[in-house]
Amino acid sequence: MNIDFADAMRAAMNLTRDQKLIEATRVIQSALSVGEPVPSESPSEPAPTSLAIETHIIDLTAEVIEPEMMASVELEADIRSEQSQPSRIAIWASGPLGEALPTLRQTELPRFGLDGLTLGRPRKALEIPEGAQFLSRSFACAAGSRNYKVYIPRRPQTGRRALLVMLHGGTQDADDFAAGTRMNALAEEHGFMVAYPIQSKAANASLCWNWFSPENQMRGRGEPAIIAGITSEIVADYDVDPARVFVAGLSAGGAMAAVMGATYPDLYAAVGVHSGLPYRSAADLPSAFAAMRGDAGPRGRRSRKSRRAGDDGPRIRTIVFHGDADNIVHPSNAANMVEMERAVESLERVEARHAAIRAHTRTVTRDKTGAVVVEQWIVHGSGHAWSGGSPDGTYTDPHGPDASQEMLRFFFEERPLSLSD
Repeated sequence: MNIDFADAMRAAMNLTRDQKLIEATRVIQSALSVGEPVPSESPSEPAPTSLAIETHIIDLTAEVIEPEMMASVELEADIRSEQSQPSRIAIWASGPLGEALPTLRQTELPRFGLDGLTLGRPRKALEIPEGAQFLSRSFACAAGSRNYKVYIPRRPQTGRRALLVMLHGGTQDADDFAAGTRMNALAEEHGFMVAYPIQSKAANASLCWNWFSPENQMRGRGEPAIIAGITSEIVADYDVDPARVFVAGLSAGGAMAAVMGATYPDLYAAVGVHSGLPYRSAADLPSAFAAMRGDAGPRGRRSRKSRRAGDDGPRIRTIVFHGDADNIVHPSNAANMVEMERAVESLERVEARHAAIRAHTRTVTRDKTGAVVVEQWIVHGSGHAWSGGSPDGTYTDPHGPDASQEMLRFFFEERPLSLSD
C-alpha cells in the first residue's frame, strides 16, 4: 500500500472517531482521487520525490462526497479487484477505517452551499486588446519553480508602473482568475501590470497554495520564496516602481497573500485577502480544517497575540473581503485578521451600506497616528466567492460590491489612481 495513502486513511479514521465526518470524507475523497505522481508542468520544474498527503487534501473549493457516491466507488473498486490485484479500498476497508465507514454512510452529511458562485461554466477565451500582452513565463530558484502569466497593458508607459500579484484559489488558474476578477481590464484602464503565479498539480492536486504548512510560512523557503522571486523578477525586468507592488488572493490564494505580507513586508506595500485565512492560522492538516471551520485553537490565539505585540515584524496595510454566508472558510477568519493587525490604540469607523443586491459592512481601523491599518468588508449573504466578480470566471458573486475596484482604491488611496504617472 502506498505510504501516503495509508497515512490518509489513518487520518480519516481519527477524524471519524472524533465525529468530524466532513473532514474525514474530504480526506477519503482526496486520497481516492490521487493516483501516480503528477509530472511537472514544465521541463524546468523538478518532479517531486514523493507526494506528501498535505499536498492533496486542502481544497477550499471542494464539496463533500455523498455517501451514495462513496458506496458506488467501493462497488466499482470491488469489481476491479476480482479481475486484478486487491484494490486500495479493499485493503483499508478490511481494517479499522472499514469499521468506521458505516458511521459516514449513516450520517446525513451536509453539502456546501456555494451561494452566488458560478461553477463549471464553459470558459470564454480571454480577450487581449491589440497592443497589450498576456505573457506566459516561468521562474525557478532553490525553493522550486512555477509558471506564471503577466499582463502588460497597451496604455503607453510614461513612468514606472505599479505591479499587482494575484494568487488564484483552488481549482483555478491564471486565465480563470483574471476573467473572474476583471483585473486585466482594470490594469488596461489604469496602466498597471498584473502577475498571476500558477500553482502546479505536482505541488497540490487541487491547485491550492499550501498556506497551511510551516515550510510555506517563512521567508526564503517554499512557495513564499517562489512567489517573492517571481515578483522581484518582474520588478527588475519591467522597471516596476518597487514602492507600488501589491499582492492579493482568493481562498487558498488569499491565505497565501497573508503569508506574503507577513514574510515579505519589504517587498509588498499592501495586501488584499478575499475569503482567506490569517497568517499562521494552521500548521498541519487538522489545524487547517479547524481554522477553516472557524476554530482558531491555541495556535491561532498565540499568533494573534504575537501580531499585536509586534513580534512578527512591521505591519502591512491590509484589506479583507469575506462573505458572511461562506461555509467553506468561516467568516470569523476575517475578524481574526483584523484583530491581528489592530493596533493597541486604534480608532474604528463602521459603515453599513446597501448595494443593489448585496448589503455589506465596511470597517476601517486606524492606528494612533490616523493611518489606515486594515479595512474589512463583510458582504452579507455572499458565499465563498470573489465579490462583484464576472460570471466569466469561477467562484464569483457578481451581485456584491466590487472587490477588485475597492482593493485598487485601497492600494493606491494615498496616491491618485493614475497609476502610470
